[in-house]
Amino acid sequence: MNIGVIGGSGFIGSHVADKLIEAGHKVTIFDIMKPQRDDVRHIYIDITDLSKTTVALTGGYDAIYLLAAMADVNDVYKNPVEAGEVNIMAVAHILEAARRSEIPRVILASTVWVYEMAKETNVTEDTPLLPGKANHVYTASKLAAELYCHSYHKLYNQQFTILRFGIPYGPRARGGTVIAAFVKRALNGEPLTIFGDGSQYRNFIYVEDLALGNIAALKETARNQTYNLEGMRPVTIKEVAETVKKLLGNVDIEYKEARAGDYEGKVVSAERARRELAWEPQVDLEEGIARYIQWYNRE
Repeated sequence: MNIGVIGGSGFIGSHVADKLIEAGHKVTIFDIMKPQRDDVRHIYIDITDLSKTTVALTGGYDAIYLLAAMADVNDVYKNPVEAGEVNIMAVAHILEAARRSEIPRVILASTVWVYEMAKETNVTEDTPLLPGKANHVYTASKLAAELYCHSYHKLYNQQFTILRFGIPYGPRARGGTVIAAFVKRALNGEPLTIFGDGSQYRNFIYVEDLALGNIAALKETARNQTYNLEGMRPVTIKEVAETVKKLLGNVDIEYKEARAGDYEGKVVSAERARRELAWEPQVDLEEGIARYIQWYNRE
Protein backbone atom coordinates (compact mmCIF):
# COMPACT_ATOMS: atom_id res chain seq x y z
CA MET A 1 0.00 0.00 0.00
CA ASN A 2 1.01 3.62 -0.55
CA ILE A 3 0.84 5.20 2.91
CA GLY A 4 1.51 8.66 4.29
CA VAL A 5 2.52 9.17 7.91
CA ILE A 6 1.88 12.69 9.18
CA GLY A 7 4.13 13.18 12.18
CA GLY A 8 6.32 10.31 11.01
CA SER A 9 9.51 11.91 12.35
CA GLY A 10 8.23 11.95 15.91
CA PHE A 11 8.38 9.44 18.72
CA ILE A 12 5.43 7.20 17.83
CA GLY A 13 5.33 8.10 14.13
CA SER A 14 8.91 7.04 13.50
CA HIS A 15 8.20 3.58 14.93
CA VAL A 16 5.00 3.32 12.87
CA ALA A 17 7.02 4.20 9.76
CA ASP A 18 9.61 1.54 10.66
CA LYS A 19 6.96 -1.16 11.01
CA LEU A 20 5.20 -0.11 7.79
CA ILE A 21 8.45 -0.34 5.84
CA GLU A 22 9.24 -3.71 7.43
CA ALA A 23 5.79 -4.88 6.26
CA GLY A 24 6.60 -3.89 2.67
CA HIS A 25 4.51 -0.73 2.34
CA LYS A 26 5.57 2.34 0.39
CA VAL A 27 5.90 5.11 2.97
CA THR A 28 6.03 8.90 2.78
CA ILE A 29 6.73 10.85 5.97
CA PHE A 30 5.06 14.25 6.29
CA ASP A 31 6.68 16.30 9.01
CA ILE A 32 8.36 19.61 9.78
CA MET A 33 11.30 17.61 11.15
CA LYS A 34 13.78 15.35 9.35
CA PRO A 35 12.89 11.63 9.59
CA GLN A 36 14.74 9.23 11.87
CA ARG A 37 15.86 7.23 8.82
CA ASP A 38 17.37 8.28 5.48
CA ASP A 39 15.76 5.66 3.21
CA VAL A 40 12.25 7.12 3.26
CA ARG A 41 10.57 9.87 1.27
CA HIS A 42 10.08 13.05 3.28
CA ILE A 43 7.76 15.98 2.54
CA TYR A 44 7.61 19.08 4.70
CA ILE A 45 4.04 19.86 5.71
CA ASP A 46 2.26 22.54 7.72
CA ILE A 47 -1.03 20.90 8.67
CA THR A 48 -2.39 24.17 10.05
CA ASP A 49 -2.56 25.45 6.45
CA LEU A 50 -5.43 23.85 4.50
CA SER A 51 -4.23 24.81 1.01
CA LYS A 52 -0.68 23.54 1.54
CA THR A 53 -1.94 20.38 3.22
CA THR A 54 -4.29 19.66 0.31
CA VAL A 55 -1.47 20.04 -2.20
CA ALA A 56 0.91 17.88 -0.15
CA LEU A 57 -1.53 14.96 0.06
CA THR A 58 -2.20 14.66 -3.68
CA GLY A 59 -0.12 11.54 -4.12
CA GLY A 60 -2.54 8.67 -4.62
CA TYR A 61 -2.32 7.44 -1.05
CA ASP A 62 -4.25 4.40 0.18
CA ALA A 63 -4.21 5.59 3.79
CA ILE A 64 -2.95 8.50 5.86
CA TYR A 65 -1.86 8.19 9.47
CA LEU A 66 -2.36 11.37 11.47
CA LEU A 67 0.09 11.17 14.36
CA ALA A 68 1.08 14.84 14.57
CA ALA A 69 -0.39 16.65 17.56
CA MET A 70 0.38 18.84 20.53
CA ALA A 71 0.66 15.92 22.91
CA ASP A 72 2.41 17.29 25.98
CA VAL A 73 -0.39 18.22 28.38
CA ASN A 74 1.80 20.90 29.96
CA ASP A 75 2.28 22.56 26.55
CA VAL A 76 -1.46 22.33 25.93
CA TYR A 77 -2.20 23.90 29.31
CA LYS A 78 0.09 26.83 28.53
CA ASN A 79 -1.06 27.22 24.90
CA PRO A 80 -4.75 26.22 24.68
CA VAL A 81 -5.55 28.13 21.47
CA GLU A 82 -2.49 26.82 19.64
CA ALA A 83 -3.43 23.32 20.83
CA GLY A 84 -6.84 23.73 19.23
CA GLU A 85 -5.25 24.79 15.95
CA VAL A 86 -3.08 21.65 15.87
CA ASN A 87 -5.29 19.06 17.55
CA ILE A 88 -8.64 20.12 16.06
CA MET A 89 -8.42 22.38 13.02
CA ALA A 90 -5.44 20.56 11.52
CA VAL A 91 -7.43 17.32 11.78
CA ALA A 92 -10.21 18.98 9.80
CA HIS A 93 -7.62 20.02 7.21
CA ILE A 94 -6.37 16.44 6.85
CA LEU A 95 -9.88 15.06 6.52
CA GLU A 96 -10.77 17.70 3.93
CA ALA A 97 -7.57 17.05 1.97
CA ALA A 98 -8.32 13.32 2.09
CA ARG A 99 -11.85 13.96 0.83
CA ARG A 100 -10.64 16.11 -2.06
CA SER A 101 -7.91 13.65 -3.06
CA GLU A 102 -10.15 10.60 -2.52
CA ILE A 103 -7.79 9.02 -0.01
CA PRO A 104 -9.67 5.94 1.21
CA ARG A 105 -8.88 6.21 4.91
CA VAL A 106 -7.50 8.51 7.62
CA ILE A 107 -6.14 6.77 10.73
CA LEU A 108 -6.29 9.16 13.67
CA ALA A 109 -4.15 8.93 16.79
CA SER A 110 -6.36 9.70 19.77
CA THR A 111 -5.83 8.90 23.45
CA VAL A 112 -7.27 6.95 26.36
CA TRP A 113 -7.33 10.30 28.21
CA VAL A 114 -10.76 10.85 26.64
CA TYR A 115 -12.09 8.32 29.16
CA GLU A 116 -11.73 10.98 31.84
CA MET A 117 -15.13 12.00 30.42
CA ALA A 118 -16.64 8.63 31.34
CA LYS A 119 -18.52 7.90 34.57
CA GLU A 120 -17.30 4.31 34.69
CA THR A 121 -13.88 3.15 35.88
CA ASN A 122 -13.82 0.12 33.57
CA VAL A 123 -14.23 1.36 30.00
CA THR A 124 -14.44 0.12 26.42
CA GLU A 125 -14.75 1.87 23.07
CA ASP A 126 -18.53 1.88 23.55
CA THR A 127 -18.48 3.60 26.95
CA PRO A 128 -20.40 6.93 26.76
CA LEU A 129 -18.27 10.04 27.08
CA LEU A 130 -19.81 13.08 28.77
CA PRO A 131 -18.45 16.44 27.51
CA GLY A 132 -19.49 18.04 30.79
CA LYS A 133 -16.80 15.97 32.54
CA ALA A 134 -14.00 17.36 30.38
CA ASN A 135 -11.34 18.77 32.69
CA HIS A 136 -8.49 19.55 30.30
CA VAL A 137 -8.12 21.25 26.91
CA TYR A 138 -6.05 18.27 25.74
CA THR A 139 -8.86 15.73 26.23
CA ALA A 140 -11.41 18.16 24.79
CA SER A 141 -9.28 18.66 21.67
CA LYS A 142 -8.80 14.93 21.10
CA LEU A 143 -12.52 14.20 21.45
CA ALA A 144 -13.27 17.05 19.04
CA ALA A 145 -10.87 15.46 16.53
CA GLU A 146 -12.70 12.16 16.86
CA LEU A 147 -16.03 13.90 16.25
CA TYR A 148 -14.66 15.45 13.06
CA CYS A 149 -13.82 11.94 11.81
CA HIS A 150 -17.34 10.71 12.50
CA SER A 151 -18.90 13.80 10.91
CA TYR A 152 -16.80 13.55 7.75
CA HIS A 153 -17.83 9.94 7.45
CA LYS A 154 -21.54 10.73 7.83
CA LEU A 155 -21.49 13.75 5.50
CA TYR A 156 -18.89 12.82 2.88
CA ASN A 157 -18.32 9.07 3.36
CA GLN A 158 -14.70 9.72 4.30
CA GLN A 159 -13.46 6.49 5.88
CA PHE A 160 -11.51 6.58 9.15
CA THR A 161 -10.07 4.55 12.00
CA ILE A 162 -9.61 6.05 15.46
CA LEU A 163 -6.90 4.60 17.70
CA ARG A 164 -6.98 5.57 21.36
CA PHE A 165 -3.41 5.20 22.54
CA GLY A 166 -2.33 4.27 26.01
CA ILE A 167 0.65 6.15 27.48
CA PRO A 168 3.62 5.22 25.26
CA TYR A 169 7.24 4.85 26.29
CA GLY A 170 10.43 3.49 24.78
CA PRO A 171 13.24 4.52 22.42
CA ARG A 172 12.97 8.06 20.96
CA ALA A 173 10.49 9.14 23.64
CA ARG A 174 10.09 12.85 24.35
CA GLY A 175 12.08 13.96 27.35
CA GLY A 176 8.92 15.24 29.01
CA THR A 177 7.22 11.85 29.22
CA VAL A 178 7.25 10.37 32.69
CA ILE A 179 9.42 7.28 32.09
CA ALA A 180 11.95 9.18 29.99
CA ALA A 181 12.11 11.93 32.61
CA PHE A 182 12.53 9.43 35.46
CA VAL A 183 15.36 7.61 33.66
CA LYS A 184 17.19 10.85 32.86
CA ARG A 185 16.88 12.12 36.42
CA ALA A 186 17.98 8.79 37.90
CA LEU A 187 21.07 8.66 35.66
CA ASN A 188 21.89 12.21 36.73
CA GLY A 189 21.53 11.28 40.40
CA GLU A 190 18.46 13.50 40.81
CA PRO A 191 15.31 12.55 42.75
CA LEU A 192 12.25 11.20 40.91
CA THR A 193 9.32 13.59 41.34
CA ILE A 194 5.78 12.27 41.65
CA PHE A 195 2.86 14.72 41.49
CA GLY A 196 0.19 13.56 43.94
CA ASP A 197 0.49 10.38 45.98
CA GLY A 198 1.57 8.17 43.07
CA SER A 199 -1.59 6.09 43.07
CA GLN A 200 -2.71 7.45 39.69
CA TYR A 201 -2.23 4.73 37.13
CA ARG A 202 -1.72 4.14 33.42
CA ASN A 203 -1.52 1.09 31.20
CA PHE A 204 1.86 2.17 29.84
CA ILE A 205 2.45 0.70 26.40
CA TYR A 206 5.85 -0.02 24.85
CA VAL A 207 6.14 1.98 21.65
CA GLU A 208 6.90 -0.96 19.35
CA ASP A 209 3.76 -2.74 20.59
CA LEU A 210 1.84 0.46 19.85
CA ALA A 211 3.35 0.71 16.37
CA LEU A 212 2.30 -2.85 15.56
CA GLY A 213 -1.22 -1.97 16.67
CA ASN A 214 -1.19 0.87 14.16
CA ILE A 215 -0.19 -1.53 11.39
CA ALA A 216 -2.95 -3.96 12.40
CA ALA A 217 -5.44 -1.08 11.99
CA LEU A 218 -4.90 -1.16 8.21
CA LYS A 219 -7.16 -4.24 8.09
CA GLU A 220 -10.51 -3.81 6.39
CA THR A 221 -12.19 -4.74 9.67
CA ALA A 222 -10.95 -1.48 11.16
CA ARG A 223 -12.77 0.82 8.73
CA ASN A 224 -14.86 3.39 10.60
CA GLN A 225 -14.08 1.78 13.95
CA THR A 226 -12.44 2.91 17.18
CA TYR A 227 -9.88 0.81 19.03
CA ASN A 228 -8.07 1.10 22.34
CA LEU A 229 -4.37 0.31 21.99
CA GLU A 230 -3.58 -0.05 25.66
CA GLY A 231 -0.79 -1.62 27.67
CA MET A 232 -0.80 -5.00 29.38
CA ARG A 233 -1.94 -3.93 32.87
CA PRO A 234 -2.55 -0.90 35.08
CA VAL A 235 0.68 0.53 36.49
CA THR A 236 0.86 3.25 39.14
CA ILE A 237 3.27 6.15 38.82
CA LYS A 238 4.77 4.96 42.09
CA GLU A 239 5.52 1.55 40.51
CA VAL A 240 7.19 3.28 37.55
CA ALA A 241 9.46 5.22 39.92
CA GLU A 242 10.26 2.12 41.95
CA THR A 243 11.04 0.13 38.77
CA VAL A 244 13.44 2.81 37.55
CA LYS A 245 15.03 2.83 40.99
CA LYS A 246 15.36 -0.97 40.88
CA LEU A 247 17.04 -0.93 37.47
CA LEU A 248 19.35 2.05 38.02
CA GLY A 249 20.22 1.97 41.69
CA ASN A 250 19.54 4.01 44.76
CA VAL A 251 17.72 7.22 43.84
CA ASP A 252 15.32 9.24 45.95
CA ILE A 253 11.60 9.50 45.21
CA GLU A 254 9.87 12.75 46.20
CA TYR A 255 6.22 13.80 46.16
CA LYS A 256 4.72 17.16 45.14
CA GLU A 257 1.23 18.62 44.78
CA ALA A 258 -0.91 17.01 42.06
CA ARG A 259 -1.16 18.81 38.70
CA ALA A 260 -4.44 20.37 37.58
CA GLY A 261 -6.44 18.12 35.26
CA ASP A 262 -4.03 15.20 35.51
CA TYR A 263 -5.31 11.87 34.18
CA GLU A 264 -6.06 9.69 37.20
CA GLY A 265 -6.44 6.53 35.18
CA LYS A 266 -9.13 4.13 34.00
CA VAL A 267 -9.19 0.40 33.39
CA VAL A 268 -9.25 0.50 29.60
CA SER A 269 -10.10 -2.67 27.71
CA ALA A 270 -8.14 -3.54 24.56
CA GLU A 271 -10.25 -6.64 23.96
CA ARG A 272 -11.75 -5.32 20.71
CA ALA A 273 -8.28 -4.87 19.18
CA ARG A 274 -7.30 -8.36 20.30
CA ARG A 275 -10.47 -9.88 18.88
CA GLU A 276 -10.80 -7.95 15.62
CA LEU A 277 -7.21 -6.99 14.79
CA ALA A 278 -5.38 -9.95 16.34
CA TRP A 279 -3.25 -7.46 18.29
CA GLU A 280 -2.16 -7.42 21.90
CA PRO A 281 0.86 -5.93 23.70
CA GLN A 282 3.83 -8.18 24.40
CA VAL A 283 6.29 -6.10 26.44
CA ASP A 284 5.72 -5.61 30.17
CA LEU A 285 6.92 -2.58 32.10
CA GLU A 286 10.24 -3.71 33.57
CA GLU A 287 11.41 -5.23 30.28
CA GLY A 288 10.33 -2.12 28.38
CA ILE A 289 12.09 0.28 30.75
CA ALA A 290 15.24 -1.87 30.59
CA ARG A 291 15.14 -1.67 26.77
CA TYR A 292 14.68 2.09 26.94
CA ILE A 293 17.66 2.46 29.31
CA GLN A 294 19.83 0.43 26.91
CA TRP A 295 18.79 2.68 24.02
CA TYR A 296 19.29 5.84 26.07
CA ASN A 297 22.81 4.82 27.07
CA ARG A 298 23.71 4.25 23.39
CA GLU A 299 22.56 7.70 22.34
